[in-house]
Amino acid sequence: MRYSIRGPRRGPALLAAAVALATVAACSNGSSAGPPAGTVGTASTGASSPVVSSPPPSPPPSPTPTKTYPLSKAPQVVPAVLAHRAARGPGWKPGPGTGVVVAEKDAFALADEARLIAAELRVPYRGTAAARPGDVSLALGGSGAAESYTLTVRDGGIRITGPDQAGVFYGTRTLKQSVRSTGAMPEGVVTDAPAKPQRGLMVDIARKYYTADWIEGRLREMADLKLNQLGLHFSDDQGFRIASDTHPEVVSQRHLSKAEVRRIVQLAASLHITVVPEIDSPGHLGAVIAAHPDLQLVSATGRAPRGAVDISKPASARIVDELLREYAGLFPGAYWNLGGDEYVALMSKNPEATYPQLARAATARYGPSGRVQDLATGWLNDRAAVVRPTGKAMRAWNDGFFTGGVTSADKDLQVAYWTGKEIGARTPVSYLSAGRKMINYNDKYLYYVLGQPNQFVYPTGRLIYEQWTPLVLRGSTPVPARYDPQILGGSFAIWGDLPNAQTQAQVAAGIRMPLTATAQKLWDARKPAISWAAFQALAARVR
Repeated sequence: MRYSIRGPRRGPALLAAAVALATVAACSNGSSAGPPAGTVGTASTGASSPVVSSPPPSPPPSPTPTKTYPLSKAPQVVPAVLAHRAARGPGWKPGPGTGVVVAEKDAFALADEARLIAAELRVPYRGTAAARPGDVSLALGGSGAAESYTLTVRDGGIRITGPDQAGVFYGTRTLKQSVRSTGAMPEGVVTDAPAKPQRGLMVDIARKYYTADWIEGRLREMADLKLNQLGLHFSDDQGFRIASDTHPEVVSQRHLSKAEVRRIVQLAASLHITVVPEIDSPGHLGAVIAAHPDLQLVSATGRAPRGAVDISKPASARIVDELLREYAGLFPGAYWNLGGDEYVALMSKNPEATYPQLARAATARYGPSGRVQDLATGWLNDRAAVVRPTGKAMRAWNDGFFTGGVTSADKDLQVAYWTGKEIGARTPVSYLSAGRKMINYNDKYLYYVLGQPNQFVYPTGRLIYEQWTPLVLRGSTPVPARYDPQILGGSFAIWGDLPNAQTQAQVAAGIRMPLTATAQKLWDARKPAISWAAFQALAARVR
């Protein structure tokens, strides 16, 4: 829908006055009325959209801010912008002559971002044409931090700049949400940047099958919230959910084809989201063991714990490494999750006595002081050595890191901290004081576990919004602020322990506000400026 002044045309002067008065009412008086239906469309993949013809532009509002206008207020968006320099002026909203243009030097780099915001605002994309009054122009430039941007509303137009494509893209998300929220973008200058570089959603697609369309819907949701990582945990005891050429025998009947995965990865990249895959090992490999029962870990008493491979067998490492190499090319992003959590052998009171074959392998490799935990640490390092040549940064769950052994996890492995409930649990500070970098998956606030087993409860957006910050890695107590630079970010996580407890649609609805609150606190960890009730109302308008 395009905005226009109704009534007979009575000459440029009267029309300009009408535009100015209408804009004052809509943009500068703090009104929270939403835009007319259809003002903003749904996100697209960034593919080319048809150019929409438009009538000649109307005369712009007065280009010189005067006291006729009250000082503007910050745009109403989620996550909130870090800074807004108020100004007196009419602000901006889509009009009959509005278009989106890019700087000529950035035509290739920003074409997708420009086409997407043009489609969402339902205005034409005019390429590198000179900006006209009322246009939105995009350009690369500035010396700010990665993913930062500056959005300037002045003289009836909008200019969005950033040092990289992601920053410019996030500026368009702010514009889109502001138009959804109030129908306009207020006069002044927004300067914005994220508090944390890693801001994510992780989905357990192994235990519960999700369609490619559902995953793509979450990507679009994430993009508008300025989240930039999607974790896919696609191998576990209950399923292996991506097609395999090297080991098709381990793949579940319901799974994603490689073509679907490529489509997901391509859409994610267009929305400045990196897909982070995870083949969890040496635990959580039940789907692999089902096809290769000879790899099953067996205790001295004949017990076969579910999902645990026998890491003393070379064949166990061989099949996992073949899978890692196969999928490294399917996921070209900069990160990989090696798993490493909940290996049952290390959940025993006496691993060496319970699993003597592991104890023998540990001493054979590490000498008489070697223990089962050293063998597990060696397994993690060996898998890292397979992935490392791809250049990806690697992470593993915190209960895959051990102290007191004769070997230790490689220094470049980041810690995905989720719990302090494991045997021999270590505090977050023990990792941080050793120099480890961490990603926050705090299970008290950020774990959405289907069916709520093991005393898990569905997280609420309110608790995240009011209590959690990236410094709160375990429980509800933050680590000292001096460790903040080592905490790279955080991620909300969906786990499918009881996969039939909710449908796909119920999961999407259930995570909506918790994910929104998580996005707010990863972008700006400070105490929110508005109440939870106000935040809920705002989220309903902008999403």
